[in-house]
Amino acid sequence: MGPPAETDLYRDTWVRYLGYANEVGESFRAIVPISLVWASYGVATTYVTADAIDKGKKAAVCPCSPCSLCCTHQAHEHDVGKTTQVAVAVVDTFVWQALASVAIPGFTINRICAASLYFLGTMTHWPLPIRKWMTTAIGLSAIPVIIKPIDRSVDFLMDSSLRKLYGAEEKHPPS
Repeated sequence: MGPPAETDLYRDTWVRYLGYANEVGESFRAIVPISLVWASYGVATTYVTADAIDKGKKAAVCPCSPCSLCCTHQAHEHDVGKTTQVAVAVVDTFVWQALASVAIPGFTINRICAASLYFLGTMTHWPLPIRKWMTTAIGLSAIPVIIKPIDRSVDFLMDSSLRKLYGAEEKHPPS
């Protein structure tokens, strides 16, 4: 049995939930100032960027770290192949996270909430504040339902397009 796997701060801890901040913001759009919704996108985008930087740093680390005088990887900072590996790690992580954690789920929750507010307005005689809170509850409850299908769809999209350019099919971040 090998050494235990290193805990990934951005995938294996509570920090992962920061990537869902914009979905929460979209769920509350009907009852909070729009500036708070945009702030939630700032939190999620910061998470995505930090994860991409982290994956780039991990790709830049010499496999025999820490390097010693006997290491054949001493010049890895200047190695074009290493630079490409780092760039691929950063781009792949950033694009995947931007799509799977920010853009697609944010749009999805926004449309679910807009549709629910509309239908609650046409199908009920509830007061507007109650309809808005119901819309928020619907949006929040949809978040766990949409995550896996969106992640898998983004995996397929990336494997079918961008990853073919740099030969990284099936090497997507764990969800």
